[in-house]
Amino acid sequence: MFFLMENIHHADQDDARDRLRPTHRDWVTSGGEGLCSVLIGSATWDMEGNAVGHWGVLEAENEEKARAFAEGDPFYTEGVVADLRLIRLADGFQAHRIADRMSPPLG
Repeated sequence: MFFLMENIHHADQDDARDRLRPTHRDWVTSGGEGLCSVLIGSATWDMEGNAVGHWGVLEAENEEKARAFAEGDPFYTEGVVADLRLIRLADGFQAHRIADRMSPPLG
């Protein structure tokens, strides 16, 4: 299954994001230690260029594993994330069009 993960951050979290970014990237690269495969993702900014959140496209066996990945992210566990949404993508989602995943494919 594929999911769109949307995270909105609390305001004024630049220092926390900077401090946590290395462990956040390690979490993403590992797919949450194998909970999922992260196909692609990015930070999100407002129109003035201020960071306001992050998103990702996840492949996971089920919603529980996708949620465990999202809630295990250091940005989430350390309180940067104000709102988390997981949206299941269509069964026909063309994941093969994303050639260079951010974490290993699921076994």
